[in-house]
Amino acid sequence: MSNAICERNTAHVLSVDRALLLLDILAKEGREMRLTEIANALSWPKTTVHGLIVTLRDRQYVDQSPATGRYRLGVKLFELGNIVARNWDIRAIAKPAMQQLSNRLGETIQLATESCGEVLYIEKLDSTHMMRIVSEIGARLPMHCTGLGKVLLAYQDHLKIKWIIAKHGLRKMTANTITDRDTLDRELVKIRQQGFAIDDREIMDNLRCVAAPIYNSDGNVEYAISVSGFAGNLNGVRFDIVREELLKTAQSISHMMGHRTPVSF
Repeated sequence: MSNAICERNTAHVLSVDRALLLLDILAKEGREMRLTEIANALSWPKTTVHGLIVTLRDRQYVDQSPATGRYRLGVKLFELGNIVARNWDIRAIAKPAMQQLSNRLGETIQLATESCGEVLYIEKLDSTHMMRIVSEIGARLPMHCTGLGKVLLAYQDHLKIKWIIAKHGLRKMTANTITDRDTLDRELVKIRQQGFAIDDREIMDNLRCVAAPIYNSDGNVEYAISVSGFAGNLNGVRFDIVREELLKTAQSISHMMGHRTPVSF
């Protein structure tokens, strides 16, 4: 994702910004709202809200109840949401392979991408163990201290890595979190060489994770897959088994994404 999209700047159009904020309010409330309620929630004049909402209504981004005159999100957003969902083919492609991996290992399996310098979780299969992990579908976490994040970071160009670190920093999450740029750079080189990343209790105490890149048809890495579990469970021979199973699954998904160059591991 372009860095410019992730930053607010003077180039954005106020009326468009206001229209999107209005839609956000309707989405967060999840109910029909009166014009006055919307204006109060946004601290805007009713005349401003009225002009925006009439335009959005006419474009079907907002519906107005003929019975109450109240407003809610419109059918156009539903249509656009379905188009977006269809374009995220990675979930449909990866889910069966993730399920097979989950069945074999019984650990938490996660799929993610980079978005505005953070890890965006787009699919997750929970472990059969009683373990609560901070990630959820749609959630964002730092890149420097997660297995998925480090894999995705390792395959960014130098300028993108620099921008991500400048924007988000290297915040200490646990005693094992990498907070030094030189140490992180060496870690990223190692990840590219070996083809996987390890989060060894770097974002959560007692959590260990191994993550691998997913290649697209152009040979680029836009997604990554991981296996997470109790640190005590993912070590020694068990860790080696998990890593090999993960790498095979990542290679299988990459193949389904159109990647034809064998990935050695």
